[in-house]
Amino acid sequence: MATPRTRHARGDRHMFSSSDDNAMMKNILATHSPDGTYIDVIPLLQIIEDIMHRAHPDATHHGPQGEIDTIVENVIYNDVSEMLEAMALTINKVSCEISCKCIGGGDAHTTTTGIFHMLSNYGWDAKAVISLAAFAVNYGEFWLVAQLHTANPLAKSLAHLKQLPDILERAESLKPRFEIVTSLIKAMLDVTHCIIKFKELPEQYISPDTPELVVATTHIPIAVYWIIRSIVACASILINLIGMGHEHVTTTTEAWELSSLTHKISNIHDHLKHHLDLCNQHINEKKHIEAYRTILRVMDTPHLDNTKPLKHLIYLKDDQLPLYESSTKTRVSIDILKKKIVLLLISDLELPPVELSVLDQMYRESRQYPTRPESQYEVVWLPVVPKTTPWTDENQHKFEDLRNSMPWYSVFHPSLLDPAVIKYIKEVWHFNQKPLLVVMDPQGRIVNTNALHMMWIWGSVAFPFTSLREEALWREETWRIELLADSIEPMLFNWIADGKYICLYGGEDMEWIRNFTTTAQGVAREAEIQLEMLYVGKSNPREKVRKNNDVIREENLSHVLPDLTLIWFFWVRLESMLQSKLQHGKSFDEDPILKEIHVMLTYDGNDQGWAVICRGSNDWMKRVNGNTLLTSLANYKEWQNEAREKDFLPALNEHLEANRPPHHCNRLILPGTAGSVPDKVVCAECGRSMERFFLYRCCTD
Repeated sequence: MATPRTRHARGDRHMFSSSDDNAMMKNILATHSPDGTYIDVIPLLQIIEDIMHRAHPDATHHGPQGEIDTIVENVIYNDVSEMLEAMALTINKVSCEISCKCIGGGDAHTTTTGIFHMLSNYGWDAKAVISLAAFAVNYGEFWLVAQLHTANPLAKSLAHLKQLPDILERAESLKPRFEIVTSLIKAMLDVTHCIIKFKELPEQYISPDTPELVVATTHIPIAVYWIIRSIVACASILINLIGMGHEHVTTTTEAWELSSLTHKISNIHDHLKHHLDLCNQHINEKKHIEAYRTILRVMDTPHLDNTKPLKHLIYLKDDQLPLYESSTKTRVSIDILKKKIVLLLISDLELPPVELSVLDQMYRESRQYPTRPESQYEVVWLPVVPKTTPWTDENQHKFEDLRNSMPWYSVFHPSLLDPAVIKYIKEVWHFNQKPLLVVMDPQGRIVNTNALHMMWIWGSVAFPFTSLREEALWREETWRIELLADSIEPMLFNWIADGKYICLYGGEDMEWIRNFTTTAQGVAREAEIQLEMLYVGKSNPREKVRKNNDVIREENLSHVLPDLTLIWFFWVRLESMLQSKLQHGKSFDEDPILKEIHVMLTYDGNDQGWAVICRGSNDWMKRVNGNTLLTSLANYKEWQNEAREKDFLPALNEHLEANRPPHHCNRLILPGTAGSVPDKVVCAECGRSMERFFLYRCCTD
């Protein structure tokens, strides 16, 4: 099966390579003998286009007339004055050649070939532009006299000599003829622009032997031929119109010829435009590769400060201020980040509101004490939106709402991020929709490719958010209630200070929650211990957890967290601890904290109730399956003597071990985009390797 490119190439051969065209092109190519003369054709083409637009009464202007006049004036007086001195004679020779041959009724192909001989020493783009300039002289004179003949005596006399009053009297009947000439002129200009763009392609990114350019190069000569052939046809119509006056009759043959030429020129433009797009695609790919390699090199090179790497990541040019400060609603320079620790918040436009709100709170809290070291960092949001994503009004509103809700800096618009930067973010920093917080030190070195885990676990205490700091913090940690619950409940630290027993529990089964809390509180009274219980729900808290919160409050079963955000934060911290440990190469078998985190997440994945019990800030915490714990508490009388003799928690632990239930299937659900996933995970209870499955879960009940 042919590829789209192959099919298009076959269409090109059909379009450009008939036997007649082949023979004709041999003759045309034989006239081509460029001597290296360079002509900047763009300014000349601008003058030609201005003449064409102004000449026909129905011509439309692209842009405000004042701007067009300024451009043309600058071109005439600054860009082409010297060139026109050199080219004027050639342009007028071609103009005379066209006029003479058309008046004499010469063959169009012969006339076209004669022009090619006259312009043999010029490049293909110059041949087309010079021929258009020659035609513009005659075309412009015709319409200049037509427009001024009623107001200017000189123009009036010229109009009579050319019989223009009679022609203009029949302007309505001749309107279709003028319109089709105008359409053909526009088609010729489009093809000419396309030819020029091929010549402007940067040689450092595309070589002459590139297949896309080779095909286009073979088509350009025939395109120039049909441009000049169309010029001859238009000039013939114009000259015959002037010469015959009332006697001129629009023939079907002439109308068909103009329509046929317009169609052919338009097809040529479509084919050339297709190959120009392919060439630009090739160039963009080369530029993309070069830009990506440059970013790799810059990010791996030592610098005196972070300015250069930040500019390569955010916006390299100096034509605009790339950052936006929401507090002042102003644009600022990258220099404002110079020699500071910069946290690059990377996300798409679906940045979870709950994550943003918690990060926002941490950032604002750090700013309350500006003299402290942990406040000496800046955050910049890099919104990653692929260039292939259509930028809709909805996306714009969503982006602006996010940008304005952030207390830190943002890239002013996602389009400022180069595709090579997005590639770098995805391939080197492994961005995959889930937000990242990449840390750059004052010298521009990346010291952590994702500090979000550190933020969730320790907040600003993790400053300066390096991997070394992360390792140091873990060395200081033990499995204790402060690590597990942090500051999700302000009363927690009072409970710890008072030496109370603390029970965190979770799950969704309201009947189990009711039985468990009632039984636990009853055992606490009987054992004469102070017990505080806190419900922390379930990861990805939903409507059921919210309803449980309401019931627990109404029935005064235990403490609850005031909103679902804090419940989310409790579980995302656990997941962050898991990912942080795995990032540093820890294993479930060797790391006791990782093992405990594993058990907690296993309980949550099983949709069962569970609990963790500790006393004060004791390093030892007992975590257990909810039903197992409920059974032991319900049988408190069996071990109450041991509880009085050995203390409550050791006695509870002995009873749980002695009455361990038969092994049952466990599940551990890990967030699939949160980072590395271990190849091997063992069961928290039996120690056997767990099987790996793929789970797709939606966030609604």
